[in-house]
Amino acid sequence: MDIRDFKAGTLRNGAGYNYFLPEKINHSYLWARELSLEGVARREIWDYPLDALREAAINALVHRDYLDTSSSIEVRIYDDQIILSNPGKLMPPLTIEQLKEKHSGRQRNPLIATVFYYANLIESWGSGTLKMIDLCKEQNLPEPEFVERKEGIGEFAVVFHKDIFNEEELRKRGLNERQIKAVRYVKEKGKITNREYQELSKISERTATRDLLDLVVKNIFVQVGSTGKGTNYILKTP
Repeated sequence: MDIRDFKAGTLRNGAGYNYFLPEKINHSYLWARELSLEGVARREIWDYPLDALREAAINALVHRDYLDTSSSIEVRIYDDQIILSNPGKLMPPLTIEQLKEKHSGRQRNPLIATVFYYANLIESWGSGTLKMIDLCKEQNLPEPEFVERKEGIGEFAVVFHKDIFNEEELRKRGLNERQIKAVRYVKEKGKITNREYQELSKISERTATRDLLDLVVKNIFVQVGSTGKGTNYILKTP
């Protein structure tokens, strides 16, 4: 685990996040053909969408309660998640549920918010949490969690979950190539049946059943339904 406190000036902190976070998270490359003179383009795929982390960092800087001088904005980096937290509750009457839909912006620090807006660090009021959700979905990651602690001066946190079902991790868990292919299929389609598993890897029903049971035992798939055609398998949520 890595923890970083940010206590300096707000705009300087905003720049600090841009350097600190990319240094601490992994990324891979996606090669794709494009209609260009180069022919092939390389795109970096990070464990977490950097723009979503940036939105959470800006949100923490703009909405933290600066009356609490004993606490600071924290970034906690774990093997499977990143947590960005700041002192201060949500501004009433805003709720956690409303952060997941269109909502009006509530500024605890309107002067700081205005500075960030004119510095082109905020696009529109109340859009940051929706942007975080959309960016995570685009990368096939779980939606970020929004957590509020209401005791005392309170605390607000955004929790980003890593894709724990990436190919490197799946191989560490002992999955074969058929099973890895099935996980990719479920990420795209949402579920898989025994028959679809058979067709995907051109194998027998017996082998498919054995592979699927193994995926359930390893807490990667969850079986929906008991027996028959109505049975399918979905990814186990973190």
